[in-house]
Amino acid sequence: MAERITSRANPLMVHIRKLTSSRAYRYETGEYLGDGVKLLEEAVRWGVALTAVVHTPGTALPPLSERVRVVETPPDVMRSISPMEAPQGVLFLAQIPALKPPQALPQGRYLALEGVQDPGNVGTILRTADAFEADGLLLLPGCADLYNHKTVRSSMGAIFRLPVWSCTLEGLRTLAEASGLPLLGAALRTDTVDVREADLCRGIILLGSEGRGLSGVALDACGQTVRIPMAERCESLNVAAAAAALLWEGYRREAKIEAKMPSLRGGMEGGSHGTG
Repeated sequence: MAERITSRANPLMVHIRKLTSSRAYRYETGEYLGDGVKLLEEAVRWGVALTAVVHTPGTALPPLSERVRVVETPPDVMRSISPMEAPQGVLFLAQIPALKPPQALPQGRYLALEGVQDPGNVGTILRTADAFEADGLLLLPGCADLYNHKTVRSSMGAIFRLPVWSCTLEGLRTLAEASGLPLLGAALRTDTVDVREADLCRGIILLGSEGRGLSGVALDACGQTVRIPMAERCESLNVAAAAAALLWEGYRREAKIEAKMPSLRGGMEGGSHGTG
């Protein structure tokens, strides 16, 4: 049977409130908070290391490991600990995985963010990267915390599926070189390459903050800069919208190449049969 807690001052309830309010506390304890049944179902489906689930009476839960602490609490206590104005009846705690990137990345399409401070944007970008089959996301200093509850919620489960790492700009440059991947910066400059002409199937695309874009140091680190064509009257795109356009272009181009592969293979096989 589930444990029952009715006091707002219970240590677990205090712990949950601290996880919501403090980035430092999240990394000190190695845990983060998620909310909602749908997100919990995704976490279970993708094997997330859950530590506790708190729910109100009558809330249907997915099958949970016996190692997960399950706590039932009344609606008033749930309201006191939930980051949502209208709690969905379930909160869960999970372990923060290692965020250090590998020494080299497999060939593929990656996205990196510098100074993107809005957790909703970071989560939306993560969700978009997952939808367009990017191979991972890298967060540079100045970005919103990946495990802020707003980031987790807006990722719609992508945070459980897509690899995400944290590194410095210098670390990103070293990683790109070690992986043999081009580092491409998104910038509205006259000397940039139109995304329709750039190769976005392979490489690391670096996007800057919502207001300022990429820093000068970051632009200098990029081997090439790319721009999204738009009406002259428009100054810029929201960073999440820009990420969607770039990720879609790479995804579209890659799908187009893969669609041609069967016919190419068929032609090669036919040619070999003809010379036999």
